[in-house]
Amino acid sequence: MRQIIVHPGEDNYWVAECPSLPGCISQGENRDAALTNIKEAIEGYIAALEEDGLTIPEEHFDTMLVAL
Repeated sequence: MRQIIVHPGEDNYWVAECPSLPGCISQGENRDAALTNIKEAIEGYIAALEEDGLTIPEEHFDTMLVAL
């Protein structure tokens, strides 16, 4: 299980990021597409780490939401 941040981006696209996997970012034309795409990106990211024999970062749920 991975924490994902989804937010509106430029050009009416949605951006999805996985903070525990640095650089693991994707996007989609809507929220659902962005979520589908980030799931694929996470799977590919982890597969690449495994292929290279690298450690897979652990997930951290240290998120705080602040409304301004």
